[in-house]
Amino acid sequence: MNKMDIPQGTLDLLILTILSRGALHGYGISQRLAELTEDAFQVNPGSLFPALYKLEQDGKLQSDWAPSDNNRNAKFYSLTRSGRKQLERERERWNRVTLMIANVLEGA
Repeated sequence: MNKMDIPQGTLDLLILTILSRGALHGYGISQRLAELTEDAFQVNPGSLFPALYKLEQDGKLQSDWAPSDNNRNAKFYSLTRSGRKQLERERERWNRVTLMIANVLEGA
């Protein structure tokens, strides 16, 4: 499959969704995203880490330092209660957007 840009405005939704399944460090998040999209979506650290920082500052994520699989200390992110609520809102918004796009495509 060809590489694709992550649709604008969806990175937070993707991060929150991946973390809803369990805590991960930044590299783990990017690897999981690539895995789930069969490498079509790949996020570079210059986009991922500012998004993680903002979500943490906004209280949507919390982080803890712990050893990673390769025994290096890594910052693991997990959702807060506020993050779970944000994920619900983001999913509802995504569902509305995709429905409206489908309506346009079918009505064209």
